[in-house]
Amino acid sequence: MILHSPTLLGYQPERIVSLVPSQTELLFHLGLEAVVAGITRFCIHPAAWGKNKNIVGGTRNVNLDKIKALDPDLIIANKEENNKDQIEALALKYNLWVTDISNLDEALQMIIDIGLLTQTQKRAAEITVEIKQQFSHLHQSSRKIKTCYLIWRNPYMTIGGDTFIHDMLERCGLENIYAASKRYPEINLNELKVDHCQLLQLSSEPYPFKQQHIDEMQKLLPGTTIMLVDGELFSWYGSRLLQAPAYFNALFKNI
Repeated sequence: MILHSPTLLGYQPERIVSLVPSQTELLFHLGLEAVVAGITRFCIHPAAWGKNKNIVGGTRNVNLDKIKALDPDLIIANKEENNKDQIEALALKYNLWVTDISNLDEALQMIIDIGLLTQTQKRAAEITVEIKQQFSHLHQSSRKIKTCYLIWRNPYMTIGGDTFIHDMLERCGLENIYAASKRYPEINLNELKVDHCQLLQLSSEPYPFKQQHIDEMQKLLPGTTIMLVDGELFSWYGSRLLQAPAYFNALFKNI
């Protein structure tokens, strides 16, 4: 069943399957290596888990038979990152915790909730306190810079105002050109000329933008600053947030 309160499980899980890379990393930082039984192939942190944990498929195409063989007493999933039909199928047989994160406050609450689910409340509270401290040192841009953040190519896709990445941009003091849009709208580069985009960010994930893409786009957008950015530090809403503020400060230092 889908759990609607982190206190409903009632016991410390002994076989966890995580279907969300950022939350897999959080489980590591909560000290739960011994009870994490399965992860996805996109759960790349910590690196060692990719070798010594059972891989149950991708985030969007979970192998249900592999999960069945692990007989988990808790599966951790995410509304956006996982396939709805598969999540509903898993909920018929297993305890499922489904997160839905669109901003920092929700991410912090998620960490507390997973701490309750796994009876690691003390460590979860410590992580959230440290994240808040790190974000208190985040420097905001002194001027609103018209910004576009690309996550995909062919077609080009950006981020709307209801996404976690948008919240990160806002906290850095940047103005998301597509804040009025929902989720991940498709755009074309000519729109960026019309909208006078000042800063174009090319994410490392899910599409792995490279320097060659900067070179291509710079010809069309000669007056725009274009940079490659680490997608994990903009979109991973677990313990990776501990590293995000320092990265943002360094990235935007001279913008």
